[in-house]
Amino acid sequence: MKRDIDILVLSDIHLGTYGCRAKELHSYLRSVRPRMVILNGDIIDIWQFKKSYFPKSHMQVLKRLMKLASKVPVYYITGNHDDALRRYSPATLGNLQLLDKLMLTIGGERYWFFHGDIFDVSTTQARWLAKLGGVGYDLLIRLNNTVNWTLERMGRPRMSFSQRIKQRVKKAVAYINDFERTAAHIAITDGLDHVVCGHIHQPQIRRITLPHGSVGYMNSGDWIEHLSALEYAQGKWSLYMHQHATQEKVMTKAAESLQVELA
Repeated sequence: MKRDIDILVLSDIHLGTYGCRAKELHSYLRSVRPRMVILNGDIIDIWQFKKSYFPKSHMQVLKRLMKLASKVPVYYITGNHDDALRRYSPATLGNLQLLDKLMLTIGGERYWFFHGDIFDVSTTQARWLAKLGGVGYDLLIRLNNTVNWTLERMGRPRMSFSQRIKQRVKKAVAYINDFERTAAHIAITDGLDHVVCGHIHQPQIRRITLPHGSVGYMNSGDWIEHLSALEYAQGKWSLYMHQHATQEKVMTKAAESLQVELA
């Protein structure tokens, strides 16, 4: 039986890459019935797109999303890996809208949805460096998938190479913190109540308090490692984590934030 959801937020699916967990995402999409879908960037990885690699499971996800767009509003917000679409935004095709950002009022409060790459110097000022990093990340994920395939057959929990690196490299931790604080700062300055991002692949629901105010911060995570989504139902936001995601407890904050109602 499908679960009813008022709003479903997905980001960083990276269709067209070896790291994309399309089968799990397709299974999840078949289990829910959203009344609105927000695709918050990096849905199709145009940077690393190859004609030789776009398997059936990836196409099934696209078909499922298009099927949803035939029934309910679907907002496709551009990210850095699908920034080639920005030359066409804003554009509307039936229920499908292509945008660079989205402002909505939900439950009487103002929300700002955007991918988040505008805060990333490497993507805005050194695209070649960002693309190089993307290729390296994809290779790391492919290696990680091979290791996890072996671990699963040995009856051992999956592990995440990139999460271990992010946790142990101070600059990576500082970057994530700066990203979240910058997003919060702009939202507070603009008088918004909530900001919803993707980009950094760190699923999160929490409140960020700064000297000049506070704001609800959410990040929908990704469908490479965390297999996460944001769901809004019955007036509450929750963070969905797919059961086949990495089992290593590397997202303590995100886990503690499950089923948190934003004030």
